[in-house]
Amino acid sequence: MKYFFCILLLCASFKIKAQNDNKPFILTLGIAQDGGYPHMGCTRPCCTLAWSNDSLKRWVVCLALVDPATKKWWLFEATPDIKDQLHYFQTLTHGQYPFLPDGIFVTHAHIGHYTGLMELGREVMSTKDLPVYALPKMKTFLETNGPWSQLVSLNNIAIQPIQADSLIHLTDKISVTAFTVPHRDEYSETAGFRINTVDKKYLFIPDINKWDKWSRNIVDEVKQVDVAFVDATFNDSNELPGRNMSTVPHPLVSETMKLFENESAATKAKVCFIHFNHTNPLLWDAAKRKEVEKAGFNFAKQGKEY
Repeated sequence: MKYFFCILLLCASFKIKAQNDNKPFILTLGIAQDGGYPHMGCTRPCCTLAWSNDSLKRWVVCLALVDPATKKWWLFEATPDIKDQLHYFQTLTHGQYPFLPDGIFVTHAHIGHYTGLMELGREVMSTKDLPVYALPKMKTFLETNGPWSQLVSLNNIAIQPIQADSLIHLTDKISVTAFTVPHRDEYSETAGFRINTVDKKYLFIPDINKWDKWSRNIVDEVKQVDVAFVDATFNDSNELPGRNMSTVPHPLVSETMKLFENESAATKAKVCFIHFNHTNPLLWDAAKRKEVEKAGFNFAKQGKEY
């Protein structure tokens, strides 16, 4: 019994470490691609185990930025799993923060990244002026297309227009800068975010076409931060048999690793892969994951504090 309570204390201290020292931190509330894991309709080996084992399930990519000093927090992405993720956040933080975030940052108009906003409407939460931070095209998309436009007209959400490369001060210890990345921009531009806290810097790029299509150098960008959450949708080019993968371009994990192969161990360790498609073996194959970790890279883990 004595050892049991020691274990409980150790677990509790791990979860609230950052809260005790009052420094801002990030929690990962989801790591999967837009369809989540397991994937709808998938009966392939990659998803079979997860259908029968809840502990293997992973929600769609989502981060929580938390400031213990002010008891404020912000959500990055409004996913289809937002109901579970808000509850999960309360569990991880032991109910020390408001249920709803102080704002939501949205990267783009693909279903895994903004459709959770519907839960804020009159049918569910009926929130009041919840700030939603969006770049210009994303703002227009939400204002002019239902059901999102109803969220605006009923004041469930209050869109906060942001501009690329402009600093947003959330508190005296936290700032956020949006920037654009090339992606399949059918309805909106696609944002990435740089998050600066009092002592840590984070990069968040869950979706991008290819690194060489971007006007910036990903290696240089990673060197400027402490943790870089980057697109890991696919591990290699053979994951979607019978489908032209050029129609869903993403930097393969193997390609990203190649770009960093001559960098220092400290730089490689900053790379934290996220946004895994259900076909990506790095989501469910321990042996494959060990290979990547042995090469010096990391994976975003659902529920982990950064």
